[in-house]
Amino acid sequence: MSQIELKVGTRASRLALWQAEWVKAELEKDPNVKVSLQKITTSGDKILDVPLAKIGGKGLFVKEIEEALLRGDIDLAVHSMKDVPTVLPDSLDIFAITEREDPRDAVSTRYPINGLDDLPHGATIGTSSLRRQAQLLHRRPDFNIAMLRGNLDTRLRKLQDGDFEAVIVAAAGVRRLGFESQITAYLPVEQSLPAMGQGALGIECREDDMIVREHIGRLHHPDSAHAVRAERALVDRLEGGCQVPIGAYAVVTSRSLRLDGLVCSLDGTRMIRNHVEGSVDDAAVLGTTLAEELLSQGADAILKEVYNH
Repeated sequence: MSQIELKVGTRASRLALWQAEWVKAELEKDPNVKVSLQKITTSGDKILDVPLAKIGGKGLFVKEIEEALLRGDIDLAVHSMKDVPTVLPDSLDIFAITEREDPRDAVSTRYPINGLDDLPHGATIGTSSLRRQAQLLHRRPDFNIAMLRGNLDTRLRKLQDGDFEAVIVAAAGVRRLGFESQITAYLPVEQSLPAMGQGALGIECREDDMIVREHIGRLHHPDSAHAVRAERALVDRLEGGCQVPIGAYAVVTSRSLRLDGLVCSLDGTRMIRNHVEGSVDDAAVLGTTLAEELLSQGADAILKEVYNH
């Protein structure tokens, strides 16, 4: 069998490169596959002084990479699934979702704490996520939430520089980069429901590229994919990007799936939260069903308010 050369498109951040290198190593376990990485700077990487909500949301981290895929400059792309919009360009799709890392949010501080309640009154917390902001304020209205953009290592450095009392980050990225010692406490999902797809990697390619689809299929983890599919269906029905405080987290046990979802006002005063359970075969339907339930409980009013903010 002749050797196949595959070009992987990735953001240039330290975490994105770790993720792409991991996929490269997995694919090259087949001796007939040779993989090269192509670093692509996205709009989300260039604009660091404005909240994502103001400039178009999560799609800014994948747009240029997807354009390279469509042009044929690269053969596949590796994304953090929480960065991937629920609507993909025609002729592209996510054909593999890897086994999920720890999906929880984590808090990093310069001194030991057991959880959010140990932080002092009025503490300044760094995050750029409206979802995290809303849930933090729901639990601790006294917190001062400050915008914190940039790569993971940049955010952790700003904490050490004394700009913040604490920063909230995705546990998965911290663990992947070997920074686990900088996690002070993990936030239980009851306190901070994760973003859709948090902790899972998605591998995107052209629909008609059967060779790439065959090779990346080995990295696909069905349980993680069912969970992420349910979460994405929920967010899609709520029409939420990163500019909307929506949490979505599914757990698969055997052939059953439990999906928790929430919508919260930016100031944390109003939170609507619920869950559904059913078969993994109905993952997308469960996501839509839960979204409809949240909307009927008043999530639509909160979302309209957020969009008009």
